[in-house]
Amino acid sequence: MHTKTLTELSALLHSKQLSATELAQHYLQRIAASDLNAFVHVDPALTLAQATQADILLSQGNAPALAGIPIAHKDIFVTRGWRSTAGSKMLANYTSPFDATVVERLGQDGMVTLGKLNCDEFAMGSANENSFFGAVKNPWDKRAVPGGSSGGSAAAIAARLTPAATGTDTGGSIRQPASFCGVTGIKPTYGRVSRYGMIAFASSLDQGGPIAQSAADCALLLNSMAGFDARDSTSLQHPQEDFRCELNTPLTGLRIGVPREFFTAGLAADVEQAVRAALATYEKLGATLVDISLPKTELSIPVYYVIAPAEASSNLSRFDGVRYGHRAASYDGLTDMYKKSRTEGFGDEVKRRILVGSYVLSHGYYDAYYLQAQKLRRLIANDFQSAFAHCDVIMGPVAPTVAWDLGDKADDPVANYLADIFTLSTSLAGLPGMSIPCGFGQGEKNSQRPVGLQLIGNYFSEAKLLGIAHQYQSATTWHTQIPAI
Repeated sequence: MHTKTLTELSALLHSKQLSATELAQHYLQRIAASDLNAFVHVDPALTLAQATQADILLSQGNAPALAGIPIAHKDIFVTRGWRSTAGSKMLANYTSPFDATVVERLGQDGMVTLGKLNCDEFAMGSANENSFFGAVKNPWDKRAVPGGSSGGSAAAIAARLTPAATGTDTGGSIRQPASFCGVTGIKPTYGRVSRYGMIAFASSLDQGGPIAQSAADCALLLNSMAGFDARDSTSLQHPQEDFRCELNTPLTGLRIGVPREFFTAGLAADVEQAVRAALATYEKLGATLVDISLPKTELSIPVYYVIAPAEASSNLSRFDGVRYGHRAASYDGLTDMYKKSRTEGFGDEVKRRILVGSYVLSHGYYDAYYLQAQKLRRLIANDFQSAFAHCDVIMGPVAPTVAWDLGDKADDPVANYLADIFTLSTSLAGLPGMSIPCGFGQGEKNSQRPVGLQLIGNYFSEAKLLGIAHQYQSATTWHTQIPAI
């Protein structure tokens, strides 16, 4: 049952061959037996109550396509009745009184929440090792990281602990864990999916999106998740569309841009081999490869790690021990309470980014760092527009290597930052991007670890990206493979 796609599960539910309650119980049993640490909060009573409501909805005969299908939410989305912690001690016992818009919309379509998924603290990380609740293990090799910050989401999908999950992508946090865990994930155009109720990291970069087994599944989820939200000032008013509309569009004549900057000496040979093989498959499907350049790619890391920490230092100032969240047990006055509560409540990586962000926004440094980074951000976006004059989609690796071992880069923040080199520029430009499984590379002791192919489209081209991905997945089987756990 857990190997079926969302479309297959929907058909079983709507034909009454399977009930939402039976399906939820099946996944709850799998979660209980798992040792991946992908979930940080599971409440069977809440889940089964939602499943009962979904069964009532299904019995009426006009239920939405997603009705009764289980989903788990990255613990960066506030969720009524569930703990909403952002992977932090600061919010370890916080329960939200309301749902994030993404959670609300999926719930309105009858989806059943299985629980909350582990993530890097406040979505800051590339390995899911920064969580207050401990690291998540990669189901393909439990010695390996699952990627971050949506590592719990990607690991849960790969291990078939849930058929669908939400994630967020600030600099690659949907695409990179999807790559490392061999699943499919899409970051929509910035503003496509509401940020209301998403615990903020970097407001001009954060974007929610779905993670699932396949592009077709992601299209179905995005239909529910996307859309204008008046409660989010960054939400875009764009005509509603069916993201499944191009799934069956042939690839004949498709121009695939291959950036030379994505295939440098820093790219591992096994990753390049898998990506090149995927590009060759696309050629067989009728596409043409076009050599392009994204010359500002190497600048994306310093630009991102000025802008994102600057916005984080502002967003996280609300966690001060006064209104909600962790408060120190003893303190001497208000200022001391602030200091001790934040010192105890935040992890090392969060503190590091707050300090960097406060520095680059401070008097005398704003013009030298933050303002310059914003100017370079525009140049990075312009590079993409120049490239799209010559191609319809851009493809390349998601990350320079396969997943590394747990702990390998835990003491080297810069090494973690460099792992995002191929995803950051897309986020800085606000473009849609996705990762699809395209093979395996070699991990420790000859273990197989997944490789993801990155697809980058122009603004509002999610349906096209999903169609291009679906055609590849119709011709290959990488996305159907399941780790032996």
